[in-house]
Amino acid sequence: MTIREQQIEDALITKLKDLKYTYREDIRDRTALEQNFREKFEALNRVNLTDAEFARLRDEIVNPDVFTAAKTLRERNTFQREDGTPLQYTLVNIKDWCKNEFEVINQLRINTDNSNHRYDVILLINGVPVVQIELKTLDVSPRRAMEQIVEYKNESGNGYTNTLMCFMQLFIVSNENKTRYFANNHNQHFSFNADERFLPVYELASEDNKKINHLHDFADHFLAKCTLGQMISRYMVLVASEQKLMIMRPYQIYAVKAIVDCIHQNRGNGYIWHTTGSGKTLTSFKASTLLKDNPDIDKCLFVVDRKDLDRQTREEFNKFQDGCVEENTNTETLVRRMLSEDYADKVIVTTIQKLGLALDETSKRNQANKQKGKQTYKQRLEPLRNQRMVFIFDECHRSQFGDNHQAIKSFFPNAQLFGFTGTPIFEENATYKTIDGTQASYKTTKDIFQKELHHYTITNAIEDRNVLRFHIDYFGEKPKTIESEASEDKNAKTGKKPKPQTQKNKPPAPEAVVNEILDKHNAATNQRRFNAVLATASINHAIEYTNLFKQAQAQKQAEDESYRPLNIACVFSPPAEGNKDVQQIQEDLPQEKADNQTEPEKKKAALKAIMADFNTQYGTNHGINEFDLYYQDVQQRIKDQKYSNKDYLHKNKIDIVIVVDMLLTGFDSKYLNTLYVDKNLKHHGLIQAFSRTNRVLNDTKPHGMILDFRYQEQAVNEAIALFSGASRDKAKEIWLVDPAPEVIKQLDGAVSQLEKFMDSQGLACTPEEVNNLKGDAARAEFINHFKEVQRLKTQLDQYTDLSDEQKGKVKERLPEEQLRGFKGMYLETAQRLKTQQGKGGGDPDDPIQQLDFELVLFASAVIDYDYIMGLIAKTIDDTPSKQKMTRQQLIDLISSSANLMDERDDIVDYISSLQAGEKLSEKAIREGYDKFKAEKSAKELVAIAEKHGLTSEALQSFVDVIMDRMIFDGEQLTDLMEPLELGWKARREAELALMENLVPLLNKLAQGRDISGLAAYE
Repeated sequence: MTIREQQIEDALITKLKDLKYTYREDIRDRTALEQNFREKFEALNRVNLTDAEFARLRDEIVNPDVFTAAKTLRERNTFQREDGTPLQYTLVNIKDWCKNEFEVINQLRINTDNSNHRYDVILLINGVPVVQIELKTLDVSPRRAMEQIVEYKNESGNGYTNTLMCFMQLFIVSNENKTRYFANNHNQHFSFNADERFLPVYELASEDNKKINHLHDFADHFLAKCTLGQMISRYMVLVASEQKLMIMRPYQIYAVKAIVDCIHQNRGNGYIWHTTGSGKTLTSFKASTLLKDNPDIDKCLFVVDRKDLDRQTREEFNKFQDGCVEENTNTETLVRRMLSEDYADKVIVTTIQKLGLALDETSKRNQANKQKGKQTYKQRLEPLRNQRMVFIFDECHRSQFGDNHQAIKSFFPNAQLFGFTGTPIFEENATYKTIDGTQASYKTTKDIFQKELHHYTITNAIEDRNVLRFHIDYFGEKPKTIESEASEDKNAKTGKKPKPQTQKNKPPAPEAVVNEILDKHNAATNQRRFNAVLATASINHAIEYTNLFKQAQAQKQAEDESYRPLNIACVFSPPAEGNKDVQQIQEDLPQEKADNQTEPEKKKAALKAIMADFNTQYGTNHGINEFDLYYQDVQQRIKDQKYSNKDYLHKNKIDIVIVVDMLLTGFDSKYLNTLYVDKNLKHHGLIQAFSRTNRVLNDTKPHGMILDFRYQEQAVNEAIALFSGASRDKAKEIWLVDPAPEVIKQLDGAVSQLEKFMDSQGLACTPEEVNNLKGDAARAEFINHFKEVQRLKTQLDQYTDLSDEQKGKVKERLPEEQLRGFKGMYLETAQRLKTQQGKGGGDPDDPIQQLDFELVLFASAVIDYDYIMGLIAKTIDDTPSKQKMTRQQLIDLISSSANLMDERDDIVDYISSLQAGEKLSEKAIREGYDKFKAEKSAKELVAIAEKHGLTSEALQSFVDVIMDRMIFDGEQLTDLMEPLELGWKARREAELALMENLVPLLNKLAQGRDISGLAAYE
């Protein structure tokens, strides 16, 4: 540990002592840790265990499964004592976490035989290690900090799987001036390769979103004993369906606290303004579940405004906590559950339509019940009239909300109403035009909910990188700003400057839009890695577009047989015709509801034809009478879209879905990045639609793409100003990406920096000279320079508004061949340096240890296994072709993509083994490659066996068992080494040496799949 790190550590421990933590400098190893835990456990549970009982208890509770250990920490458990009596116990005081004992330890070393790693600072609650704080001297990127923690967890003898360290809940990384934190999780949730996935790293912030970065300020706000206890017990969520731990973001916690406090103090209603994409469902779920345990509250209803949102929210709630809410199939079910005194029915998710029907005496069902002499729903609910009811409304600005709000308030006078909205209704956006052209008005959010309890605007979220910025490409002629004659006369008399008005643009020709989309789609969606929505003005418009795409793509295929058609779907609601599901779906689809009043049979026939095409494309069997199932299917295909090289070409992918009103609100997918707009949008409708595109995924998705074919720049500017909160002046700069000339300038600067670096090494700035860099420090610097070049190139590649001149400028500055060569050298260098990261005893100040390779930037959406096999077949064929590549060009192409890093050497060797002029089919190429690879692996295995004194048969059998089960078993490794008759220590060294050679081969054979249990040797 450096002097600087030691100083940070000492200062932190002093700070924690000031916060009344007990410093236990005597706990430095596993034995002392377990003895301390035993003392705390026995005191808490008022029991004295025998040594044998404690050893058995310890073995029972220690679990390598992060999720299971997290549940054990939070629950009451049972242990059978030696005399057969059960002991009901908890590891900590789960009723009042503030009453636990909080201790701090440092420089803990778990396993002196197998691990050289010492843990900087660990916080104990009742003797259980729950928070690990790693201190850094360098400005480590949050991603790299997370990766280093995962490396610690993968170390042999790390302690996270076989000691009390398995209960670790949170990791904190700090260099004192910058502090980040994230939740512990299974290693499957962390991947730092071409198929990158990792959970978010958090920054602490105050209620007004001011960042709290200094470690001591962080400790005051986050590590105070009761606060930390609350963070772990109340504000972490165990997602059972994904076996994942989630910790709420600061703004989510402030919102929940604001609602709970408002209810506790009975201070009326309130609303939460949290932008679309900020995780409102998790916030509302946590608020609801905390209210479930509040004895002052009789019922909590979470109310959404459409059937599909009802289902979506219920599924999300049950994902967070299995079975916490049940389905309300109809209003009768809702009423029964509202009257139920069962604890399971205390929190109910329902639609505003069902709730409205329950309180509407004039509804058909209530009238029918009256005629039969039965009680109406409203009469049955009478016992609840004076109870403490809480109603939480999602997206509380809908047009039909005002009447229902009044009905709820008059029937439940003691109710408190809370609204969540990403786009509040202000005076400026309260007025809207109905379908028949008349003016109507929403009630403002403040009118209904009285006061704002907390806000987190889209500006905040973009600055925090919780959602993406937007790239907006306007098409057509910019509308002219005009002044009407009447306004000129009026203003001439008053002396006021006339208010400018924007002349509406003529809608574009759909044929032109289709051609533009087909031309721009690959760039907009990063070579079809992502998918898109086309928003149209009416059902007839959507039908027209569907037919035009079909015609245009058929023509393209006729002209170019290599053209791969886009998979295009269309979804709009059918005429309701008494179908309650459709009626409910259409409650917030005003355009579609109105459209279906005219020529309903024609629209119904068109939808049937669209669904028939969908069934043919995807092998489904949807019918118009089960429209909701079709709608769900469309949504799921967009949500499930995988961007990795193996899945992006999959036949189940939807490239573009054509809509009218659907999917423009309340629909989330990380794989949706583009919105094509051919309808008029404004205010909250515009923000809601645009926000479908800006969910964060990784660096291959740098922004949300908007291609607006109605040139609605003024409407965009008005919406940005309205929903930017306090940051109105600089909002546009924050919301929108830098224009193309600026990014081109940045790319030019990044290339210049690369050239300057290579020149400082006495080398020309060419790919082949990277091989001549001296020392790993220079190679690390190359990695950082070229990664910035690639990041900017990835961003520019998704700009759809580049002129031919700008494209030429980029190519001239960074020729394609040179770029490809540098990418190949980057990946080769990265592979070399990455093997040095995470090794035991690595110097934390070593620049290699801090490198964040961001391999996902180098993963091609085009170059996958299938694509390469096809290219090999074309390359070795002597038949002349415009699309043909030389062998070297093909090898350079393979080398430039991170998708095939693990197989690159094998593919290159295979290409070299093929004879020019061989006319092999793609099938023969595949079979030949599989055979070549198997023979090569067998030779490698024989060489490894000889090197380590094993028989090739025994090693092959060992590998076969691993690959068959995809599980690495340490006992089988012990059995394999048994014939060598080594002592314990020598055998352990021999095992580690063998696995160092064997792991790369095992990973290659696994072809991207995870081998359980192998991580400790990687």
